[in-house]
Amino acid sequence: MKLLACNSNPILSQEIANHLGLKLINAEVKKFADHEIFVEIKENVRGEDIFIIQSTSYPANDNIMELLIAIDALRRASAKRITAVIPYFGYARQDRKVAPRTPISAKLIANIITSAGADRVLTLDLHAGQIQGFFDIPLDNLYASPVFIRDIKQNFELENLVVVSPDVGGLVRARAIASKISAELAIVDKRRPRAGVSEVMNIIGDVEGKNCIVVDDMVDSGGTLCNAAEALINKGAKSVSAYITHGILSGKASEKIANSKLKNLVITNSIEPSKETLETKNIRIINIADLIGEAVRNISLEKSVSTLFD
Repeated sequence: MKLLACNSNPILSQEIANHLGLKLINAEVKKFADHEIFVEIKENVRGEDIFIIQSTSYPANDNIMELLIAIDALRRASAKRITAVIPYFGYARQDRKVAPRTPISAKLIANIITSAGADRVLTLDLHAGQIQGFFDIPLDNLYASPVFIRDIKQNFELENLVVVSPDVGGLVRARAIASKISAELAIVDKRRPRAGVSEVMNIIGDVEGKNCIVVDDMVDSGGTLCNAAEALINKGAKSVSAYITHGILSGKASEKIANSKLKNLVITNSIEPSKETLETKNIRIINIADLIGEAVRNISLEKSVSTLFD
């Protein structure tokens, strides 16, 4: 197998290659003066099993085009199999029609990746499980929960923990982590007056005197997370930390997190962190290169990927 890194997260790509003991494919991924994207593979890949590593995070459209053009370049170079490794799958929040005459953009992106020539997809903590069904090619969806659980066991006293879901939609994820560490479960009941704005209404569950851990798949503006932390503290929680897979942290989200009631926010490096994120004292980043690397190895060797969830 061989690994090709596009430009969205070169540090993660190199760490995955280091874990597997491989060198990244010699390739040029650049933009022309008018921002057209150009990809040139500078070594023979005929008959090879190729994995392209590319998160479709900000700038989402540029990163998607890089991925598509790289897939096309590899297909025309007669690669045997092309796997798109997408640690963060952009457009995943547009997984259904939320109003009349609106798109299902996640399905559109799935169609485009398939049409470009990808044979399979590997991703991490999809925002919505049904996106797996949007693809007509095999898709493996990894979970960051085993990495989070190990980190929680190293940094918390388990007998006084409550795992909190920030909404009803994340309940399955929260319950799975709570069961692994024998913790209690709570839910934040909230309503969203408009996109990007959330208002916490109530806390379902006992958090009095507890160390709370909020778990979710992504944090973008940080509003929902900060509101949840404040509501938990107001209900008597001893402390509030959060474990979120994808740290999008757009705009002034890092500043908002720094000034919030959150003791710690733990994110993975599925998205390359910004300078502001790295400088925020209560944000900590854990590495998922080994998890993705092992999944890549198992796919290449035709072994089970689900064993990595244990």
